[in-house]
Amino acid sequence: MLLILTGSSCSGKSTLAFAVADRIDHIAVHDTDESGVPRNPPSHWRNHNTEEWIRRALDYQAHGIDLLLTGQAPLGEVLAAPSASLLDGIALCLIDVDDEDRGRRLRQRDPGRWSESDVDRFNNWAAWHRGHAADPRHRPDVITASSAPMMAWHRWTSWTAEDPRWQIHLINTTNRGPEKSADDLEQWVNRQRQAVRAGRHPLCRGWAEQRPPLR
Repeated sequence: MLLILTGSSCSGKSTLAFAVADRIDHIAVHDTDESGVPRNPPSHWRNHNTEEWIRRALDYQAHGIDLLLTGQAPLGEVLAAPSASLLDGIALCLIDVDDEDRGRRLRQRDPGRWSESDVDRFNNWAAWHRGHAADPRHRPDVITASSAPMMAWHRWTSWTAEDPRWQIHLINTTNRGPEKSADDLEQWVNRQRQAVRAGRHPLCRGWAEQRPPLR
């Protein structure tokens, strides 16, 4: 299956993913940036990057290995990628941090690189992620506008927040030590894998063919 840690920059995604890498059997851990990030990426670049990593997840899946992937693709973008429906299971966790802490981390990581407007953009992207995590109807245009033609947005754009398939776990790293957040992440990963193996995960293979529940 594919397990994704998403969220805006400096929330702690990579730190947590690699912190649990040695705790879990039969799992590969990667960051989407490993495949390279263009200096000025076009609006649909992340669509293609997400599809590329889903195909790598399918390669791992064929060998009995799950992929724990860190990046910034939200659930709606993952579900709309062409190959997403071939995965045995999909689970997404939003790694978040409050705005003040994010700004501090950005300045510590890259001294002198980010202006206040840059930090505001990171925080605005984080705010959108929170809205998207709570409700698929929250500003879908942010990811659907100017997207790649291959994207199958229709798979989920009729869903509501009550649809059981729209499940996004949240780990907030604000004022928390990495060990505690890593423990939470390990437990989440184990729960998702167990649910897929038992055939009761809401995003097991076949989710794309299901009809939304009647309200």
